[in-house]
Formats: sequence, structure tokens, C-alpha cells
Amino acid sequence: MKNVQLYDTTLRDGAQREGISFSVEDKIRIAERLDELGVHFIEGGWPGANPRDTEFFHRMRGDSLLNSTLVAFGSTRHARSRAEDDANLQGLLESKAKAVTLVGKGSAHQVTRILKTSLDENLAMITESIRYLKSRGLTVMFDAEHFFDGHKSNAEYSMATIKSAADAGADCVVLCDTNGGAMPSEVTAIVKAAKKCGVALGIHAHNDSELAVANSLAAVQAGAVHVQGTINGYGERCGNANLCSIIPALKLKMGIDCISSERLTRLTEISRYVSEIANLPPDSHLPYVGSSAFGHKAGLHISAVVKSEKSYQHIDPGLVGNSSRILVSDLAGTNTIVYKAKEHGLDFASQSAEAKKILKQIKSLESEGFTFDDAEASFELLLHRAEPGYISPFELVDFMVVVEKLRRPPVSGFEGMLSEAMVKVRVGDVIQHTAAEGNGPVNALDEALRKGLTLFYPELISVRLVDYKVRILEESEGTEAKVRVLIESSDGEREWRTVGSSTNIIEASWIALADSMEYWLLNRSNNS
Repeated sequence: MKNVQLYDTTLRDGAQREGISFSVEDKIRIAERLDELGVHFIEGGWPGANPRDTEFFHRMRGDSLLNSTLVAFGSTRHARSRAEDDANLQGLLESKAKAVTLVGKGSAHQVTRILKTSLDENLAMITESIRYLKSRGLTVMFDAEHFFDGHKSNAEYSMATIKSAADAGADCVVLCDTNGGAMPSEVTAIVKAAKKCGVALGIHAHNDSELAVANSLAAVQAGAVHVQGTINGYGERCGNANLCSIIPALKLKMGIDCISSERLTRLTEISRYVSEIANLPPDSHLPYVGSSAFGHKAGLHISAVVKSEKSYQHIDPGLVGNSSRILVSDLAGTNTIVYKAKEHGLDFASQSAEAKKILKQIKSLESEGFTFDDAEASFELLLHRAEPGYISPFELVDFMVVVEKLRRPPVSGFEGMLSEAMVKVRVGDVIQHTAAEGNGPVNALDEALRKGLTLFYPELISVRLVDYKVRILEESEGTEAKVRVLIESSDGEREWRTVGSSTNIIEASWIALADSMEYWLLNRSNNS
């Protein structure tokens, strides 16, 4: 079992993903979480390249990381200049980081066509820059940019670049698949060839061919002892190697103890935390950490998983802080219904009439456009409604929604269009008739329903709609098509999702809204 250093570059390479813009506060918060995870190096950015990265390093001087080393990133000196006079290298020193990563060209083509300098000058840039920073007492890593492409076209020169870095005293030479086009077999062969330089080797892979994780693991198997990547694989173009896949693969599959088992259980939480800070929805289908990574939908799979989780799971999801999920759909069998019922405190026998009835109902509803994969609250209501003696906390009598194009001055702040909903609901023996305006028909319906129910259940005032999605189920039908409405609601402490479907978007919305309120009232009474 060898040691492998984990190097996170979410704060620099990850921030280059389209749509991501980390503030200084964001970067500090992510760095603190990465430190808790126990990655060995956290690359904070390029000091001097922009005010944000410069401020980040200034702010981090008084924030001592407990487990990780903060790294400043920059390039080798400019052509035909002295290292001592290079503004980029001075910026690295001024960052006060104890470790730096220098990027330099590892490809002859890149040197002559992009840098527009000589091959010998590039070698001098690498050598002099590393020696200068080493003389100042820093840990220095060298990123050999475009190394794999360069090696395939001019292996002798690419090897000369990393040999120069090694001779200059680099602590680690990182081989970069910058264009993301290398194959695992190529990575294996080239890493083995690069070992002749006699310096610790690392891998920095991009995901343009969907091989960044595979290439990173192949490099480790070939001898690399340093792996660079980002949380969730964030990065420019198709992204970088995903540390959320690399870390568990190293530890659980390859037996390399890169982080402790206790810290590994935080991986899913950190993955979702970083996606939240990045203002991106968590990718539910990410391996290991995605909410669907251990989700089971097919009836055959569920039947097996209920008996033995290992039957359709390659690891125990708890090892990475994730959990199994049994999904309900028209692919389910009665075992799925029984399993899910137990999760909600209900006891159905495997071949009971209740289980068969619910399964038949689900299959019928899904054929009409409903889906329960992502609407667990609506499914739970189906279970409870199948119980003998279940009484809903309210019943819809009728509703009407009016949308009017105003020909008079705007009223109630709704300019140009007015939406008004009238709702009758029955609670016990009392029928309540309410009306409300909204900035759209669904908002008006929500307000009217909420106004009527809070007369009986004042606590409902804490419930709010936080997300509303509409999907057209058959585009060829045009405006006559069925639509599916998914609603996410919250009471400030928890969230739940409900679903409705109809050829009428208002009816579909009503079904999902009513389920949302009924679900909260049911669970409120169960928890009180």
C-alpha cells in the first residue's frame, strides 16, 4: 500500500467552469470544508492574476488549516527575463503560501506555436523558476502542461521538460492531460516512461473524453503518487477529474489509505455543500455521492436489494456518507410497496390486498403522466390513503381560476394581467369559501387554498412553495398535451416534493398543491 497525495484545485480550475463565480467568502468556506475532508493540498488560486485571488491569500494568512497545505498557483518566469524580476513569481512569494505550483509547457508544439519562444528558453524558464522558489524555502510542484499530447508528438522534448524540473529540485512533477484526449493505456505507458526522471510524479486529467477519473487511477497504478482534481469534477469545458470518485476508488477499490475512513463518510456532504456554494444543482447521478448513486427502481433489483444490499451495490453507501434509496414507479413490484411502507411505519404483507391495490394504482397513475421517483410525499399519501379509516384533513369541493387582461388601471399591484382563484374546501362539516389574487393562476390558487386552510390549521402559514416545475409529456400534442407538475415545498426545516398530472395545467398544479398541504398536515399530526 503506497501513499498518494490528494490535491484539490476546485478553487482555481473548478472555478473555470461556465456558470461558476466564487466570491472570496465562498473560497474560504470551501477551503475549510476541504481541510475537514483531509485533502493534502488545496490550490487557492493565482495570486496577482486578479484581485479576488490576491485577497483570498491575504485573508487565509490568519486562517491556519489543520490538515491541508494551501497552495498558490502561477506560471514559470516570462521568456527572456530573470526569475528574480518576474512579477508572477513575486506574486507567489507575496501570497505567503508555503507551497506553490508552477505551470510550464511540456510540449514542443506549445512552446514554439503558443509561447513563441525557443525550446531551450522554455527549459531555462522551468529550471530557473523552480530553483528561485526552492531557494526561498517553498515546496514546489511543476505542472507539465500538455505533457501527454507533447509526448505523443515529441517524446524526447517532453521528457526534457520534466527532467529539467526534477533537476531543479521540484518536489513533484505533475503530468497534465490538458486537452483531455488521452486514453488510459497511453497514460499508463507514458507515466511508466516518465518514472525514469527519478522524481515523484503526479497526474492532472481533464474530462473531455469522459476518462479523467480512469486516467487518474491508471496513472496511480503506473506509479503516480499525487492526484489532482476537483470536487464534483467542476472545471472548464467538460470538467476535471472528479475527486468525489477518485478518493473512494483509491481507498475502497485500490487499498490506498489517502484519507481516514471517518473523513470519507463526509464526502457526500461536501459534494453537495460545494454544489450549493457554486449555485449549481447537485448532480444526482454522480457515482458514489449522487442521490441516485444507490437508488433502485427496477422491481427485480429491488427484490434482490431488500434481501441483500450487496446484490446491486458495489460498496456500502454509508462508507461515503450516502444511502440506499428504493424508488417507486411502474417498474416496481409488491416487494417495493412493502419495503417503502415499512419506511413510513406501515405494515403491509407482501401479497396483501393493500400492496396489490397500491401497485395497480401507481402503474395506472404513471401511465397518465404521474411519476413518483422524485415525489416521495405524493407516494406516502397513496400509502396512507390505502389504510382503512384514513380521513384526509381537508377535501376539495370546487375551485375556479380567472385570468383577465386588464382594461382599467392596474389593481393590487398586478400590472396588465390579473389572476384570481376561488376555492371551496371542506374540513369536517365546515365548508370554507375563499378567494385570492396572484401574479399568475397557480400563485392565486396557492394563495386561495392557503387562506382557506389556515383558518383551520394556522400552522400552515410556515409552509411555502420553493420550486415549481412543469414538463410537457408529449410535445407532438402541442397545447393539448398532458403536463406534469412537480412542486417542492418547505416549512423551513425540511423539504418535500409532490406531483400532479393532467391535460389542464391548473388541475395538475392543484393536485400537487393539495398533496403538499395534506402531506404536511399528516406528518405534523404524526410528529406531535
